[in-house]
Amino acid sequence: MNIIKRNLLAFITLLPLTLASVNAKADDIVDTAIAAGQFSTLVAAVQAAGLVDTLKSEGPFTVFAPTDAAFAALPEGTVENLLKPENKDQLVAVLTYHVVAGKVMSGDIAGKTMEVDSVQGSAISVNAMNGVMVDNAHVVTADIETSNGVIHVIDAVILPN
Repeated sequence: MNIIKRNLLAFITLLPLTLASVNAKADDIVDTAIAAGQFSTLVAAVQAAGLVDTLKSEGPFTVFAPTDAAFAALPEGTVENLLKPENKDQLVAVLTYHVVAGKVMSGDIAGKTMEVDSVQGSAISVNAMNGVMVDNAHVVTADIETSNGVIHVIDAVILPN
């Protein structure tokens, strides 16, 4: 009887931990970007553009996410200019150019070159023959899965033509 009590006590003690891991859900694209700590400029731009609710929606989306360093590499004043309320349409165009409808993992494109349609409407050139290039940006971290898609970290801001 003593062994049964110990096993029952162990089971009851571990049950909350087990249930927590079963119910754990990956964060959405926005929350993942915030938690990463290297996308504060991107997150501020998404907020200024009014795209938070879209990127928190069901998706799925593939986001090519420029780091803060990528935004800092733009010509001086570019980010500040884009964040002005009167330039919201241009900001939305730049940001939605970084998004593809659907969830595209690096394994889906390995060894291929292609053009993919961005949510903005222009095609993005993807070259996955030796690493992955998206237009003129290198994918530096791939396949960060979220609850509503995937993030691929890029080292440059890509711009629609």
